[in-house]
Amino acid sequence: MSEGSWRDRLLGGFRRTSDRLSDNLTGLFTRAALDKATLDEIEDALIASDLGPAMAQRIRNRLAEGRFERGLDARAVKEIVAEEIEKVLAPVARPLDIDAFPRPQVILVIGVNGSGKTTTIAKLARRFQEQDYGVMLAAGDTFRAAAIAQLRIWAERIGVPILAGPEGGDPAGIVWDAVKQATGTGIDALIVDTAGRLQNKRELMDELAKIRRVLGRLNPAAPHNVILVLDATTGQNALAQIEVFKDVAGVTGLVMTKLDGTARGGVLVAAAERFGLPIHAIGVGEGMDDLRPFDAREVARMIAGLEDE
Repeated sequence: MSEGSWRDRLLGGFRRTSDRLSDNLTGLFTRAALDKATLDEIEDALIASDLGPAMAQRIRNRLAEGRFERGLDARAVKEIVAEEIEKVLAPVARPLDIDAFPRPQVILVIGVNGSGKTTTIAKLARRFQEQDYGVMLAAGDTFRAAAIAQLRIWAERIGVPILAGPEGGDPAGIVWDAVKQATGTGIDALIVDTAGRLQNKRELMDELAKIRRVLGRLNPAAPHNVILVLDATTGQNALAQIEVFKDVAGVTGLVMTKLDGTARGGVLVAAAERFGLPIHAIGVGEGMDDLRPFDAREVARMIAGLEDE
């Protein structure tokens, strides 16, 4: 995907939030003074734009400190919105690096069915390949035969080895075998697909705890990463998923997928503000090049409605 195409699709992902922000602020820029009532209305407009109450409060406080004697200027408010969003996004915009020693770096990938988990694993594997790392996949989501089959297809397509067992097999056993094989063949990164069902949290917790115990016997530092894949189109539901998986699985970082035209892009800001977890990458589609690290300043300006002006 070309840089322009990536940027256009990403811009589309934040269009709903930026348009809503502009619509909600319309009519507030004709006021003679920035009084408490106007500040209250701006704060309400920001909350209604998917940015969340904490971010709305930050921006309100910044505006209250400013000097707008000649009335409220739309561009100036948007610049402040962009600056405050960038302050929250910059610390969490952290690409996923392969730096574990000894190898392999074990990366558990979790997420509810339909979040884009399996395709995200393939995209991460491709990015590591491009950086000259040896990559291997492990099909630890034995709950669904379709998940195993889909991961096999991706492994063949990008040309990486995969270790998989039968449907209903023991995920911890598969992970054990995968780590042994990856260690023996000099693999740098082992990416493990895991079950994403949340209907029975206890069962999922037990399964992940068992995987951790098995990994600990082979490499006390593993898993090095526990990455939660989130579907940006689910909006506020994505925040609820972070809350649950953080407690159940010990999430260390996030990947946000489907940030295209139907996305609720503001949830990226709300997630960063509320949880402060590293956001390793964002995605805009199904293609291999559709997952990339994100630029906090660019995204902040897109959300504020400044990037396409």
